[in-house]
Order: sequence, then structure tokens, then C-alpha cells
Amino acid sequence: MATPRILQNHPYADFLDKVEKPARYTGGEVGSIVKDWDGVQAKVCLAFPDVYDIGMSHLGFKILYKILNDDPRTLAERCYAPWKDVEAELRERSIPLVSLENKRPLRDFDVVGFSLQFELTYTNVLLMLDLGGVPLRSADRGDDDPLVIAGGPTATHPEPLAAFVDLFVIGDGEEKATEVALTWTRLRNEGVPRRERLVALARLGAVYVPSLYRTKVDAETGLEVVEAPIEPGLPLPVIRGLVDLNKYPFPSSSPTGGPEAIFDRVSIEIARGCTEGCRFCQAGMIYRPVRERDPEQVVQTVLDAVRATGNDEVSLTALSTADVSCISPLIKKVADRLAKERVSMSVSSLRAYGLEPELLDELKRVRATGLTFAPEAGTQRMRDVVNKNVTEEQLLETAERVFSRGWDRMKLYSMIGLPTEQDEDVVGIIEMGARTAAVGRKVKRSAEVTVSVSTHVPKPHTPFQWAAMDSLSEVGRKQALLRSTVKAYRSVKLKTHGAEASVLEGIFARGDRRLCDVLERAYKNGARFDSWDDRLRLDVWEEAFTHVGVERAPYLGTLPVTARLPWDHIDVGLEEGFLAREYRKALQSRLSPPCGKVAGTFIHHTNLEDALADKRRLVCYDCGVACDMTQMRNDRVDFLEKLGARRLPIVQEAPAAQGAPAPVEAVAPEADEEQEREPAKAPRREPPMKGRGGHLYRMRFEKTGPMALLGHLDVVRELPRVFRRVGERMVYTKGFHPKPDMVFGPALSLGVMSLDEYVDVRLERMIEQAELDGLVQRMNAACPSGLQFLGAARLGSDDASISRVVAGARYVLAFARSAVKTEPGQRAEDVLEARCRAAMEATTLPIRREIEGIGKIVDVRKYLERAEVGGDEAREALARAGLSGDIVSLDVIVSITGQGAAKSSEVAAVIVGDGNEIPPHRAIRVELFGEAGEGRVSPLELAVLQKARQRPAASAPAQVAAADAE
Repeated sequence: MATPRILQNHPYADFLDKVEKPARYTGGEVGSIVKDWDGVQAKVCLAFPDVYDIGMSHLGFKILYKILNDDPRTLAERCYAPWKDVEAELRERSIPLVSLENKRPLRDFDVVGFSLQFELTYTNVLLMLDLGGVPLRSADRGDDDPLVIAGGPTATHPEPLAAFVDLFVIGDGEEKATEVALTWTRLRNEGVPRRERLVALARLGAVYVPSLYRTKVDAETGLEVVEAPIEPGLPLPVIRGLVDLNKYPFPSSSPTGGPEAIFDRVSIEIARGCTEGCRFCQAGMIYRPVRERDPEQVVQTVLDAVRATGNDEVSLTALSTADVSCISPLIKKVADRLAKERVSMSVSSLRAYGLEPELLDELKRVRATGLTFAPEAGTQRMRDVVNKNVTEEQLLETAERVFSRGWDRMKLYSMIGLPTEQDEDVVGIIEMGARTAAVGRKVKRSAEVTVSVSTHVPKPHTPFQWAAMDSLSEVGRKQALLRSTVKAYRSVKLKTHGAEASVLEGIFARGDRRLCDVLERAYKNGARFDSWDDRLRLDVWEEAFTHVGVERAPYLGTLPVTARLPWDHIDVGLEEGFLAREYRKALQSRLSPPCGKVAGTFIHHTNLEDALADKRRLVCYDCGVACDMTQMRNDRVDFLEKLGARRLPIVQEAPAAQGAPAPVEAVAPEADEEQEREPAKAPRREPPMKGRGGHLYRMRFEKTGPMALLGHLDVVRELPRVFRRVGERMVYTKGFHPKPDMVFGPALSLGVMSLDEYVDVRLERMIEQAELDGLVQRMNAACPSGLQFLGAARLGSDDASISRVVAGARYVLAFARSAVKTEPGQRAEDVLEARCRAAMEATTLPIRREIEGIGKIVDVRKYLERAEVGGDEAREALARAGLSGDIVSLDVIVSITGQGAAKSSEVAAVIVGDGNEIPPHRAIRVELFGEAGEGRVSPLELAVLQKARQRPAASAPAQVAAADAE
């Protein structure tokens, strides 16, 4: 049954408001780029095989999005894996999966590029190709089909996807993305057949085209390995690409907004690679050598990113941030610059030793909660096996320093299933956590330690690539041992992860091309989102392995060191024999020192004086990566000089603290510079608002199109970003978790558009009305699609908040004319008019409302003040909201009280529907109004109320009920 469309030109418009998080599919975020489709040479769809919420946080996606869109010859658009509800709608309606920017099917692009971060997203790769109209298998694609490429860490062991991906980019993709796309389209336009185009791409370097290489079965393992190229002159092995990071500055602007991402913050990559040499860590091996971004570039990127995105948190990321050579002065520099606004900073991937008091003091300024460390194992023997250069004494010393500086919590990551592990090593994980908690409770009673334990998966290109993986039964036994041990320690919390997904991950990590058939069979039988515990269907995978006739044991057992492996044709830069030497040392519980440091040191020098004085040789254990140790030392000195870290400051050990560390007050990038350039002016001062300080303003706005498909909490998160983008500082609430001081009008249901919304916000400075008009214009330039500010007014000390002012709302409810049941010769308007009369004459209009599974009866008539067929004003509102077509409408008014209100959908149900089912319709909130004297007044016009409305302010639960009006 047709309904008016909420997004007129979107191919999903007919069903978006029926699915979970519809804004995942609409685009329009601040920072998104929509280029002229016909104005470029090559069109690339960046495809992330997981949901929007996860993919939006991915750093590689942001880098490639900027590189491709900065080049006038190319465009890049985004697409994420659709959730099950959207997949069902697309299949039922035969609609293809489309990109967020130009809403084009994947089949329309020249290149579809997947980011491969995790083996359990492989079925989603097939899902996106299938729904996007691209043939699943490379062999089935014709000359006009897109080039399907993939990159990322799991592209270094690509064989399980070899039948589906045309080309894998190995290593850093910054240089290859544009080169591959333009070469492909140029050759296609010259009439070169598809296979010859693939041959040309395979000769570019750092590119692996599976269809151009033949395989054989290795006699020692029974696994398929790549034997030789089919075409002469193709490389074997394929050598990974490597770039200078400072030639590719990390983007300060990227798409921001939409539904809340898993990591809803500005993340800045400060280094790539790691010096520590942990033997289980694939990233630490394949991203060598360590490359650090210029710290001045990092600082500027942070400032620019906060200004551009409006986010309230910044994260500095690296594989091991504590091992970035200038991390202490860098954090200090960033924290100093983040001085005015309340933007917090987090630092990822800390390790559990070597953190100097100076660094902890800086972290205390920018972290409001706990710290996470990864000792990886519970006993010293196992830490030596994995080459974790840390002792328990160092961990406990770090714990004492952390808790004494006011932190409440520490989380410790460890693994089970490591090579040579014994039961005492498993028990040691809990005992280590207990000793850490005991240290913490000596200095802070509330100290809490959580031990999080995952299952080790042996990964290619690591020293443990030959090791066996624990069986499911063995993992279960060890997890039971952890649970029984932790019962004796009340101060330790234990968190474990399901091992079923880890076993599947292990199979595909060390898999060969025979798994392609298994993967396709599982996908066609319903396997999706296998990394999500509630979506993993082991029965489907069991059937697929059995049907194809592939045994799982060879992928999970011990592999001979002398055998050829399914990923040996990929050269990640490590010399032959290095990994085997490290594996043998692991079996003997022998350590290898971190490279790039002086033997016996845990962190780099944090000041120029010490760095210049230390002339000792840096450790290199000959992994095969050509590191220039002299240049590495010189770069570190240069970085410290740039950051002004000349001497180590005198830092006193902090006494035991009972309060939580204060969050950093962060960036107003231009404020200090402006004060230096211009003498301070003396503005006319007005007493600040009573109580919380600052000055209160009422903002009027509308939300249509994509914004109508955002949940209320997402809108609440977006408004502070808008203020940060325009440089206005908000007042924050007091307490342990300060938040921007804002009060919204009644919330709207998902999919309901509004032409008249209000929010009361408290800003630090006083703004006259003339300047407020300019602020509104600046805010509109910083808003995502569908959010528009319409006006603002300054409130006085006696003005009531918007939650006490709003007395009612007016809605226009739009229905497709064909959806209104009529008798022969009867108009839809006549039917609706009769329904409206009946509703207004009724004494009660009950309807059942369910909230999180709990039902209650709501009497809609109690709130319904007017209901009539829409006239010219309703048609004007429909046009303003972008709704068109053969539509009839209702114009209704409902009251909003401290006891609640009726939803627009409930009004539609009792008037047009049968009182139970909600009829297909679209709702627009046309007006919110307050009351003054005998009339209704816009809340923006209620400039100075002499007193609050006579009814008492709604209690918190009642305000929620009122918000449930929409």
C-alpha cells in the first residue's frame, strides 16, 4: 500500500522508517562529499562489510575517502553492510544496495573496494556484492562489471576470498587506490578486455590477482598453496606496498553524525607499526617498520578535526601508543591546546609498563574513567612465550601509579590457548588480576579490576602461524577453570568471549581456496554477520563444510615449519626464517628485546636532553625490514625539539586520591590566538543566569528528510557538535559526567518530520539578538542534511524552560488517497471528515501502547483537541516537508501535559485506522505552542514569562511520558 515518501528521491524511501536505525542508509552527514557523477574519470565505492555503526569508525576508510575525493579525477562514495531488516526489504522489492552519497547501486561503480579487517566479515562481502548487483565470482564478471578489490590486514592471507575478489592490494593502500582505479577505467575506455586489464594491474606492484596464479596441494599439509603465475612476468611473491605517512596527512574532516558509531569520536592515527614484537600479533608484523607521523602535523590535525566535526572526544591511536617516541610531550601539547572546550581525549593501546609519572599525570587530565592494559598472559613464563617484555612487578607498579592518581578502574586483557600453555598459566590470569586489585585498594578503596580473556587465534605472518589452536572443548574447559578461580576473589571481575566464532576465524585465517566453496554455500544458506554472537549460525557452517567435503582439522592443527603455507606468496617484508626463529624461541620461553630501543629500556626518552645524551646502540633483531636506525634516532630528536620537550619536568608521585580525574577542557583552537592579536574589548555585561551560570537561549529548528530518521538521542548528540563547529562554547552540567546544558521540547518518534522544534541551550557568552540572527546562519552552514535552524531568542532569568512552556502540538497526517477506503462516488476527504467528527464526539479513544514489551492503555481522546481534514495550510506544510503525490491529510491538535500526550501515530490509528493497527501514513509536526493569556503562542515568542505556567513542572518520569508523545 503506497504511502507518502519521507525522502522523495531515495530508492529506500518507502520502507526506511520501518527498519532499525534507518539513518544508517541515508547519508547527508556533515563532512560527506557528493561529487558530480559524470564529472570524474573513475568512480569508487568504498564498501565496508559490517554495519554503519562500526564502519564509520574505521581509520582506513577515512583516509581513502579523502584521498580519492581530493583528486578531481576520482570520486569515492560509501556503502555499509545492510542489517537483516533492510536486506529483507531489498530482496522483497528487488531494489539494489546503493551508496550513501549519490544513491547508486554498487554495479554502477567502476571499482568496488572492500576493507578487510576481520575474517568473520567475509559472508558480508558476498552479501554486499549480491545485493549490489555484482556477480559473486570473478569468473562470472564481464567487461562492463566493476572491478572488485580488497585491502586491509586480512588481505595478506587472501585465499578464502580468491574466487570473489578480482584484486587484493597488499600493504598500505594510499598510493595504490587512485592508481588502480584510473588504470582500470583508462584501459576499459580503450577497449581492453577484462582479463588483460587484470594482467596490467597485476604488474603495478603490491597487487595480487588470484585468477592469474595457479595452485597445487602441498604434500606436508594437504592445503592448497599458490604455485606460480599463469602469465609471464607477474610477481611471485607479491611484495606489499609501503608509504611515508607524512606524505598522506591524516584527514581532519570526515563524515560525522548519523546514528551513534561504536567509537563516536575523532580518531587520529599517530603511528603505524610497532616495535614490541609480540609473537601473536599480526599487525605488529605486517605493518613494519614503525612510522610515526610528524607530531606538529598530529597536533594541527587534532585542532582542525575538532573544529570540523564538532566531536567531544579525540582519540590518539597506534598499535602501542606508549611506544611512540614522543608520546608524553605529544599528549601534553594536545592537552594544552585543548584548553577551553570540554572535549576529552583518550589514548588507545597502552601497554602495562614503562608509563612514567609525567605521562600518567597528562593522561589524568584527559581521561575521566579507567585505563586498559594488555599483559596478555597471567604468568611470567607465558609472557616470555608471547614476547611480552613486561614483568608483573612493572604491572603492579603501574597499577599503584594509576590508582593513586584517582582512577577507579583498570581492565587487563589476556588470552588463553597460547602455545605451551598449562593450567597454572590459566589460573595465573585471575591471580594476576587479584594482585593488581590488591595494590589498587591500598591506595583507593573503590579500585576495580576487570580481567577480559579472549581465545588465541594463530594468524598468518606471525611466529605462531604454525601453532595449533585449542579445540572448542579445551577452550570451554579453560574458561570453566577461570570462572571457578575468580570466585575466590571478590575484587576481580571476569569477562570471557564465546569461542565458536574464534574457531571459525582460525579456519579462515589459515584457509586456502577450497574455503571459497564453503563460504559461498554458507552465505546462500543464511550466514551473515558471523562476528556478532547472536547472528553466528554454526549449523549453517557445519552443513557447508560437510556439503563441500572440506575437513576443518588441517586448518586448526599444528603446521610443519618446513611446509609451504597458503599465504606464502604474499611478502609482508619479513626475511625468510625470521618467523621460524621467533617460533622456536617461543617454544623455549625465550624473549626477544623490542627493536628500535636501547636494550633494557621500556619507553623512549621523553625529553631532548636525555635523548641527546644517550649514545647507546638501538636494538635490531634482523626481521628483514630495512630500518635506518640512525634516521630513526634523528627523527625522534627532531620530534622532541618540535614539541619543545627539552628537559624532563620535575614530577612528584601523586598521593592517594579519592575523586575521579577531571576531564580535559578542550579545544577552542582560535581563541588564544585572537586574544593575542586584538586587545580585549569590554562588552556590555548582563548578570549570568541563576544557578548554573552562562546565558540561556531558545533555538527553533526543523528536522526533515534524513534527520527525521535519526533517533532523539542522536539529535541530542548532534546539536553540541553544531555549536562546536561554529565556535560557541556551551555551559556544562555539574557532576561526575558533565553534559551540555540543554533542554529539548517533546521528543519525536522515528520518521516523524517537524517544522517547529525547540531547544533551550546555555552558552558561556551573552549574545545580542542581532548577533543571534547571524549565529543561526552560521549554524545552518554547519548542520547535516535535514537540520535547519529557524530562529533564536535570548531568555531571561525568570523564563520557564521549554519543557514547562509547551502546552500542545499541531500535526499534519498525510495518507495516500488510494489507501482511504471509500464507497462508489465518495471522496476520501468525505470519509476523513466523517471520521474526524466521530472522533471529536467520542468520549474515549483507547489504544494500547507498548514500551519495551510493557503495554498500557492510552486514551487518545483525553489529548485530542482538534481533528479536521487538511486545507491550504496543511498542503503548504506538506510541500515544505517535501511530501508530494496524490495525498489527503488530517490537521490535528493534541495537548501535551505533565501526565503525557498522544503520539501522532496513535491519532492516525483511532481516526483513520481501526483503533489497533496504525495505518500507513506520514506525520509532520507543524507547530509546538505554549499558552499566554487566552491564546496560543510560539515558544520562541514567549520571551520573558512573568512566571511559570500554573501547572507544576513535570517530574522526570512525566517528562519522559510527554516526550513519548512522539
